[in-house]
Amino acid sequence: MVEAQSWTTRRGSNPRLESPQDQVLDMPVTPTAEIRQQQYSNGGITSLVSPNVLTALIIASWYCSNIGVLLLNKYLLSFYGYRYPIFLTMLHMLSCATYSLVAIKWLEIVPFQQIHSRKQFFKILALSAIFCFSVVCGNTSLRYLPISFNQAIGATTPFFTAIFAFVITCKKETAEVYLALVPVVLGIVLASNSEPLFHLFGFLMALGSTAGRALKSVVQGLLLTSEGEKLHSMNLLLYMAPMAAMILLPFTLYIEGNVAGITVEKAKGDGFMVFLLVGNATVAYLVNLTNFLVTKHTSALTLQVLGNAKAAVAAVVSVLIFRNPVNIMGITGFAVTVMGVVLYSEAMKRSKVTAH
Repeated sequence: MVEAQSWTTRRGSNPRLESPQDQVLDMPVTPTAEIRQQQYSNGGITSLVSPNVLTALIIASWYCSNIGVLLLNKYLLSFYGYRYPIFLTMLHMLSCATYSLVAIKWLEIVPFQQIHSRKQFFKILALSAIFCFSVVCGNTSLRYLPISFNQAIGATTPFFTAIFAFVITCKKETAEVYLALVPVVLGIVLASNSEPLFHLFGFLMALGSTAGRALKSVVQGLLLTSEGEKLHSMNLLLYMAPMAAMILLPFTLYIEGNVAGITVEKAKGDGFMVFLLVGNATVAYLVNLTNFLVTKHTSALTLQVLGNAKAAVAAVVSVLIFRNPVNIMGITGFAVTVMGVVLYSEAMKRSKVTAH
């Protein structure tokens, strides 16, 4: 009798799996088309540069766009002679609406969200009105004030936010938070008293712009609170921008007259003005886009820290470019205000940690 050979000892044959454990094969899951598309799209720029380099580029773009729109607005309104801040703001809104549509509908940077109710529509309309007021006041103030002083006033946003939060929502902060606001106010008082190019109307416009930004953040937290009404920041801009443009249209026609006709006539003989207006409107959208990208690739806290430093950087750059006079007292006031904003941010962080 010939002894039967086992499958495991026979040469040149396929081995048989002998244990139940060996019979389980770990097969990789086939990715869906959506996942493959996402991997493909994510492999674009990130495959060429490291994540750290990409983050640094985004932060640099954020600084360039934020400071760039200030410099362009100042140049147009004060030096170039284009004295139509309301119409300029309306161009910004139309630009944001157009670019947002392209970014969301075609490039699909973020998923598109629809407005689901009339109530949600009117809430967004209310935010658009506050947004209009803030931006118009800010652009108008640049016609009368240097950027350095404008940024010093803008740094007092936390002060107005705390006031509106208390008045509207009765929200009380800790004593440490309120104490941190003292240098914020003290610094702007010092800077105002020593500003060589102080202009009362421009100062009031800058205060109005700062208060409007603070009011918008508080009201937005109140109006769009439910899960069904919350919108991504890019989608919110998509809806707010055209609403803001429609709100501004009657004001620019009534206050600034036939500004569209004047702009077209000037553009026919000066192509550089077309370049300035288109570039300015594009950079205005990039401010919002880079805000989103910085938050996506870092955090909201990083964006807040960058914002604290941006005011000082913008002030220095504007002084170097426009050569507006500054003095020691003004620099000291600005520094005190920025220091107060940093202390406020730290106090708010500790307050939130304690609350949790």
